[in-house]
Amino acid sequence: MSTNNLFSPFNLKTLNLKNRIVMAPMTRSFSPNGVPTEDVASYYQKRAEGEVGLILSEGTVIDRASSSNDANVPHFYGDAALNGWKKVIDEVHAAGGQMGPQIWHMGIMDNHHSGWVPPVPFEGPSGLNRPDFRNGVAMSEKDIEDTIIAFGKAAADAKRLGFDTIEIHGAHGYLIDQFFRAETNLRDDIYGGKTLPERNRFAIEVVKEIRKQVGNDFAVIMRFSQFKPSDYNYKLAHNPQELEAWLTPLVDAGVDILHCSQRRFWEPEFEESDLNFAGWAKKVTGVPTITVGSVGLSGDFFGAFAGESSQPTSLEELNRRFDRGDFDLVAVGRPLLSDPNWVAKIKAGKTDELKGFSKEALGALILE
Repeated sequence: MSTNNLFSPFNLKTLNLKNRIVMAPMTRSFSPNGVPTEDVASYYQKRAEGEVGLILSEGTVIDRASSSNDANVPHFYGDAALNGWKKVIDEVHAAGGQMGPQIWHMGIMDNHHSGWVPPVPFEGPSGLNRPDFRNGVAMSEKDIEDTIIAFGKAAADAKRLGFDTIEIHGAHGYLIDQFFRAETNLRDDIYGGKTLPERNRFAIEVVKEIRKQVGNDFAVIMRFSQFKPSDYNYKLAHNPQELEAWLTPLVDAGVDILHCSQRRFWEPEFEESDLNFAGWAKKVTGVPTITVGSVGLSGDFFGAFAGESSQPTSLEELNRRFDRGDFDLVAVGRPLLSDPNWVAKIKAGKTDELKGFSKEALGALILE
C-alpha cells in the first residue's frame, strides 16, 4: 500500500504543509479554568514532532459568558489562556509543525455531568439544542452582533500569537450549526428563515468578520457536518444543489478550506455517486477540502465515548479517493490521540507498530 501522495506538500496562503495529514480537533478537558497547561503544550508538540502536517486544536471557546459547558475546556480569550496558547504554538513551531486553533461557541448545551454551569444561561438562535430540548435563551440581535465580534477577536488573537490558520467550528450541533438547522432556528428575523440559505446569514457574518480581522492572506478553515450527535442520519443539504447553495456563500465570504465531518469517510453523501461529503463539497465549490471520519481505525469516534475499542485498519480506500482528487487533506483523530508518532509510522511503512484505540486514551494526554 503506497501512501506517497499523502506525503506531498500542500500550500495555501499561510499554510505550507509538509504532508496532507491533519490532526483533527478533539475536545480535551485538560485546561483548568480555561487555561492551557504545560502538558497541553507538550501534547501538541509531540504530534508536531511526529510529523503531523497541520494540527487543529481542540475546540477553544470565544469570549462569551456561556460559550462553554465545561470549566476545563480551553478559552481563546483572556491573558492567562492566550499566554498558554502562545506557549503551545511556539513549541509546535519549534518542532517543525504548523497549527491553528479551532474557535468555538457551543450554543445551547446539556448541562455538564460535573454539575458546573456557566454564570449566565446558554444562548442560541431559539433556546433549543435539538427539537423539544430547551436549555437556554434565544439570542437578541445585540447578542448576535457581540458574538460575531468575539469570533473575529479570537481569530485576530490567533494571528497575533503566530498561529498559521484558524478553524471555525460550524458542525456537530453547536452554535453556528444551531443557526443552520430549521429545528433549532425558529427565528423570524434576518437570522432565521424557512430555507438553509436564509439561515446561513449568521455563519456568513462570522466569516466576514473573521476575514476582516485577519486579512486576505491568512488561511481560514471552517468545519461542517450534515449529521448531528442526536441524529446521525440528519442532512442539512439533501442533494448537490442544496449543498452548493449552502457552502458557496461561505466560500464567497472568506472560507478557504472546507472541513467536512463524517462518521465514516467512505460513505457516499448522495445517491448519484460514491463521493463522500468532502468530495461533493470540493466538486460544488472548487475549493480544497478536508475529509475525516474513522480514518485508520475500526469503529467511530462516538463509539469510543461509549467505551468501544478500535483496531488499526487499511488506508487503501482512503488512498484511492485521495489519488483521484476527491479531497486535498485528511484529518485523523483517534489514532493521534493514542500515538503521537502515527504519521511517522505510516510514512515509514511501519504498520505493524500502529496502536489500537481504547476509551482510556480519551482521559489522558498521551505523550509517547
